[in-house]
Amino acid sequence: MNGKTVLVTGGSRGIGAATALAMAEAGADVAITYTAQEAAAGEVVRKIEAFGRRGFAVKADAADVGDAAGVVDWAADALDRLDVLVNNAGVGVLGPLAELTLADVDRVLAVNVRGVFLASQAAAGHMGEGGRIITIGSCVTQRVPGPGATLYAMSKSALTGLTKALAREVGGRGITANIVHPGPVDTDMNPADGPHADPQAAATALGRFGRPQEVADTVVFLAGNGAAYVTGSEFSVDGGFAA
Repeated sequence: MNGKTVLVTGGSRGIGAATALAMAEAGADVAITYTAQEAAAGEVVRKIEAFGRRGFAVKADAADVGDAAGVVDWAADALDRLDVLVNNAGVGVLGPLAELTLADVDRVLAVNVRGVFLASQAAAGHMGEGGRIITIGSCVTQRVPGPGATLYAMSKSALTGLTKALAREVGGRGITANIVHPGPVDTDMNPADGPHADPQAAATALGRFGRPQEVADTVVFLAGNGAAYVTGSEFSVDGGFAA
């Protein structure tokens, strides 16, 4: 990743922060977005700079049409170009089907689907040969072990179709598009010691939660030269959740 430039949406915490730092450690300059965690975003930037790389952070809401695409243009300008986009920003609204509201549907689809489409569309306009578009999906697109995930699973499943079609769309220009499906991962949004953790861990083949770094390592691989012939593919980093 030496000399590469990367934008990670939702990069102030969890998988996004781990990915931003792994990219910087591998030699990339990195920009991140955040919605509310300004202090956390600033800490990620400080750590990026400690690796000797340039780091930037900007507040942006993927549900906002202007922000979703505009932040890509901002990153390309701040970084002088854009080599890699990691679509990580997302929201999860879980609950019984009958209790999900139209506002829930609109918010989840705006962030998880429309925001990813607009960011990918904008990024493709900036990228040339060797460009990478990597999207964070979810293990529930492949296996849903219980009720309550209809809206979230629908939104993340849409990203698989987007990724495969995007690979065809931009492949002729030497740009790849892939999707990574994390399983239960220990973050502040879904802690490994949380009230719903035990059944999630039990649903994996390894019997444990993953670490953000374990997802980030796969994303870095897909962003690098070793994955130049990998596109339109799904990668499960889920401890065997979908096995």
